[in-house]
Amino acid sequence: MHAMQYELTLPADYDMDIIRTRATGKGPLMDDYPGLGLKAFLMRERGVDGSPVNQYGPFYLWNTLEGMNSFLWGPGFQGLVNDFGRPVVQHWTGLAYEPGAAAESAARVAVRRRQHMPDTEPLSELIEEAVRETERVARLDGAVCAAAAVDPRHWELVHFSLWDHDTPKAPGDVFQVLHLSAPERDRLPRGRQW
Repeated sequence: MHAMQYELTLPADYDMDIIRTRATGKGPLMDDYPGLGLKAFLMRERGVDGSPVNQYGPFYLWNTLEGMNSFLWGPGFQGLVNDFGRPVVQHWTGLAYEPGAAAESAARVAVRRRQHMPDTEPLSELIEEAVRETERVARLDGAVCAAAAVDPRHWELVHFSLWDHDTPKAPGDVFQVLHLSAPERDRLPRGRQW
């Protein structure tokens, strides 16, 4: 599994209905994308759920590198580049994925938390804690799914979860889910991924 996200931070007075329309219009185009576990079309609005910014920040869990690369080098991502410029694409190697207690429910919000991995702690302990955190979050009421991944270049963990209600029990940045494409969610490898 590979996690990926790019963020487009928009002006404070940006009409976020443009992003809503974009996500609901283009979202279904990803509903059967090969190699895609899930794509959550995410948005943060300045002043909502504590967000200091207006931001569009889709989050992906890929089953295959081929699917991820096909998307990045293909017309869908190029359309975003044409409209907004080329964003930095963050990506992380998968550590764990768990369907949640509300796996069959529609996702309303997402939570993403990035965490620096201090070099004073053994990597194995940090990774095992991230796996346990994924399992714990997935068991919570309203959790649709939870995942953890690592960027070994910057030694950063990312925790990601989807929720069927707007009061998630996980810390991090809260995003509105505008659309969820999940063509191969059932193929995402469950549990620890090594």
